[in-house]
Amino acid sequence: MQTNNQIAKLNRHFESQIQAKIDNKTKPPGALGQLEQVALQLALIQSQGREKPVNRIEAEKVKAIVFAGDHGIAEEGVSIAPSEVTGQMVMNFLHGGAAINCFCRSNGIEMDVVDCGILSQVDGEYDNLQSQRLGQGTENFARQSAMSIEQVKKGLEYGEQLVERYLGQGNYALLLGEMGIANTSAASAIMAALTDVPLAECVGTGTGITQEQLKHKVALIEQALKRFDARDPLTVLREVGGFEIVQMVGVILAAAKAKIAVVIDGFIVSAAALVAHQINKNIMDYLIFSHVSEESGHRLMLEAMSAKPLLSLNLRLGEGTGAALAYPLIKAAASFYNDMASFESAGVTV
Repeated sequence: MQTNNQIAKLNRHFESQIQAKIDNKTKPPGALGQLEQVALQLALIQSQGREKPVNRIEAEKVKAIVFAGDHGIAEEGVSIAPSEVTGQMVMNFLHGGAAINCFCRSNGIEMDVVDCGILSQVDGEYDNLQSQRLGQGTENFARQSAMSIEQVKKGLEYGEQLVERYLGQGNYALLLGEMGIANTSAASAIMAALTDVPLAECVGTGTGITQEQLKHKVALIEQALKRFDARDPLTVLREVGGFEIVQMVGVILAAAKAKIAVVIDGFIVSAAALVAHQINKNIMDYLIFSHVSEESGHRLMLEAMSAKPLLSLNLRLGEGTGAALAYPLIKAAASFYNDMASFESAGVTV
C-alpha cells in the first residue's frame, strides 16, 4: 500500500519553458483557456525524469476503467433500482450497450470493466473484464462497518496492480468510471466525513429518488456517521466506503506515484479522489476533473479539493461518461501543444 512520502509533487523545473511554448503559439496568451492549463499539466507530467521538456504530449493511448461493486445499504431503499441492476449493467458494459461504450467507441478509447465485488460473479470469460472481487457487496453501513480494514488494504493493492498492468500496456492516462447501485450514499457519507460541508448538502437524489427517500437516505448516513469519530481516510473507507471506491483510491494513489494522468468522472469517482487527497494532497497534480455533475454535493466536493472541472453538462449517470466526453478536450490540448504553429514558424508578427 502506498505511503504519503512515495507520492511527490510534480517537478516544475520545466514549467517556464513549457509555458513559453504555449504562449508562443499563434494566439493571444491564455486565449485557449482551460485547454492551456491541461496542456501545461500534461506536458509537466510527461516531462518528469527527463533532461528537457517533452516536445510532444502523448494522448492517443488511454484506458477507460469502469469499477463495479454492490452496496449493502441498497437494502434500505435508497435507490430507484435494486442491487441486481449492478450486475445487469456490468453485462451491458461487457456487451457494448451502455452509454460509456458508445462514448468510448466514438472517441477511440479502450475500455475495461473491473468486478470489485458485485452480488453475483459474472459467468463466462470476457477479454475486457478484470475480476478483483473483495466480496459479494459491502455490508449495510447504516448498521455496521461497510468492510474490514483487510478488505480496504486489499482493495488499495488491487488498484495498484491495475496501474502496473495498464502502464505495461503503454497507456498515458487512465479514465475512471464506476457502477454500483446505492453508491451515491457511500460517496455522500465519505464527503460528510472528510469535509466540513453539512450532511444535508452532501446528499442528493442520485438517479432520481423521491423526497421521502432522500430524507431516509440522509437519516441513514447520519446514523452511520455517529458510529465513528475519525477523519482518517482508511477508517472512513472501512466504515462507509464501497469496494469500487476503495479500488479507485488505490488506482489514483498508484498513478500519482507512477506519474501518469488520471481523468476523474463524477460524484462517486470524485469521492475516491477526495479520499486519496486526504491521504496525500500531491495527487492533485496528476488529476484532470472532467465535469461537475447534477448530484447536489458534487460541486461542493470539487471545491473542497480546489478542483476545476472541464465540463458542466447536467450529467448524472456515472459509468465514466463524463471522463469519456472530456477526452476530446484533452486530445485537443495535446494537439495544439504539438502541432499549432508558433509566431516565428508562421511568420506572424505581433
